[in-house]
Amino acid sequence: MSLKIILIMLALSGVGGIALGYVLRVLIGLAQRGSIELDIKRKLLQAKEQAAKIIADAEFRGEVIETERLAPIEEKEEKLVSREERLAAREEFLDSRQRDLDEKEDEVRERELEAARARSEAEKLTAERSKELAKVANLSEVAAREELFSEIERAYEESILLRMQKLEAHGRERLEDKARTILTSSIHRLGNAVNAEVMSLSVTLPSEDMKGKIIGKEGRNIKAFERATGVDVIIDDAPDRITLSSFDPLRRAIAKIALEKLIADGRIQPAKIEETVEKTRAEVAEIVKQKGEAAAYEAGVIGLDPKLTALLGRLHFRTSFGQNVLQHSIEMAHIAGMLATELGADATVARAGALLHDIGKAVDHEVQGTHVEIGRRILEKFGVDPRVILAMQAHHEEHPYETPEAVIVQVADAISGGRPGARRDTVDRYLERLGDLERLAGTFEGVEKVYAIAAGREIRVFVNPGKVSDLAMHTLARDIAKRIQEELKYPGEIKVNIIRENRVVEFAR
Repeated sequence: MSLKIILIMLALSGVGGIALGYVLRVLIGLAQRGSIELDIKRKLLQAKEQAAKIIADAEFRGEVIETERLAPIEEKEEKLVSREERLAAREEFLDSRQRDLDEKEDEVRERELEAARARSEAEKLTAERSKELAKVANLSEVAAREELFSEIERAYEESILLRMQKLEAHGRERLEDKARTILTSSIHRLGNAVNAEVMSLSVTLPSEDMKGKIIGKEGRNIKAFERATGVDVIIDDAPDRITLSSFDPLRRAIAKIALEKLIADGRIQPAKIEETVEKTRAEVAEIVKQKGEAAAYEAGVIGLDPKLTALLGRLHFRTSFGQNVLQHSIEMAHIAGMLATELGADATVARAGALLHDIGKAVDHEVQGTHVEIGRRILEKFGVDPRVILAMQAHHEEHPYETPEAVIVQVADAISGGRPGARRDTVDRYLERLGDLERLAGTFEGVEKVYAIAAGREIRVFVNPGKVSDLAMHTLARDIAKRIQEELKYPGEIKVNIIRENRVVEFAR
């Protein structure tokens, strides 16, 4: 009994324990469930907050991206709007221009119609007038037309004269340009060197003692030499040198050759001096002949009499204003030949006339008259072609120009004699004029360098590009040209050439 009670009590205790345990488990489960729910709620709140942040950040970034994406579109839209406005304005402007052009076209058409009507009326009036004139004057249509033309010519005579003067001036300018081109071409094609003759020659002595031999006892030798040659012997303090001075280049040449022979021989006495001078004269005569033949050959003039070529050779020892006459004549022959070829004249006659134009100077100190008249008589004596005589006799305008070759010879003479440095009396003025040109142009502000070229017919002015602009160059050129006209004297015209350039230099290493 008691066992059953015990068992029952144990069973009940077990059931109670199980029930208590279950109750405890339920209570514990409820407690844990509340804690989990709280944790879940907390995490849910955190997740919501984080989601809200993410959404806000995403919305912000979306707005930024949308703004960045829409900015070019808005800019393009603004440009398109602006372009459309410009196009609209341009279309409006073009429409306005088109309307103006249409109006002007209508005016032009009206004027053309009026002109056509006026022309038609004028033709009708002219025809009626011609008929009336024919009826009144009993003239034919041709005679009436001539009468009408004569009347028109009288009415517009002044206009016709002005037109003819313009055409004449234009033609003269064209001819002058052509002549200038021909002269320039001829001068450039001939590049002979110009050596001005001097009035003295120097002879080198082998030693200082030779001066005593040349002077001789009481000056006998030097007096005999001066008497035989006709030159002045100048013995100064210059070592080993004697100067021979004479206005006659032929005498100077004979004296120089004779003195060199005496010095080489060493026997200097009056008799020997006279003998040597005479032999030298014969040798110089042979030289004169050779010079004349060489000049004729160089100038291309053939068929001259040997005596005439000998006279021509004497010009080698003759000067005119410091210019060697034979070289001047040869140069003239070349220039005249080129000019004649360019102008279609007889080049052979022009060359011969130029070569022989100063032949009278070979004997003008022995024969009375001008060298032109003397030369004309010499050429007539030796039977030279009359066309050559006509060409040479007018080079100083003593005779009229009867042939084109005469004008060519005169022009060639002016070119050869007028070349810078050709004649001694013009050299100083030439150099002074060039210096004045450069100094005058150099006084202007901004000018760096000035060069006078082309025989003083052109100056090149280099300016500082930082001080002189392109527009100011024109004013500077006019100012320089005006100063030159007002302050300097010069033949012809002077070209003022302004040069402005920028230079940039860099090195690649």
